[in-house]
Amino acid sequence: MQRFTISLDDELADEFERYMHRAGYANRSEAIRDMLYIRLGQQREQADHQGDCMAVLSYVYDHHARDLTERLARLQHARHQLTISTTHVHVDPLQCLETVLLRGPAGEVRALANAIMAERGVHHGQLNVVMGQDAQGHSHEASHGGSHGHAYDHPHEHSHDHSR
Repeated sequence: MQRFTISLDDELADEFERYMHRAGYANRSEAIRDMLYIRLGQQREQADHQGDCMAVLSYVYDHHARDLTERLARLQHARHQLTISTTHVHVDPLQCLETVLLRGPAGEVRALANAIMAERGVHHGQLNVVMGQDAQGHSHEASHGGSHGHAYDHPHEHSHDHSR
């Protein structure tokens, strides 16, 4: 493990301390490590479109929009090898929320997510991507504890929560 020292102006240091405590980090090293993982992962995604990633795509859509449910299903089925799981929730009488867990080459994952978010009737779409080694998880010390990685293949699961 390497150690290094950084200098921050007082205002930035105070803001970082507040962030660290709000987010529940036990120490500065842990918070900075996570920030680096996020930023470096974003850089790898931009540079390496063929690199493996895992991603979460969340979006809200108007389920009364003409043929939207069928169009969304066609998009996902056309790239079924990227989909790990889909969760569907009825938000209110007009809107549904879907969260899709994806895994595969970053460029393909992003292309699928962009196609879904571009569909007429889809709102509030957001994609969160974890690249390469980070897609297999990384370990934290202290309060976050343990490794979050999985080395096994995941089956396709489609669960629908109709509790609302």
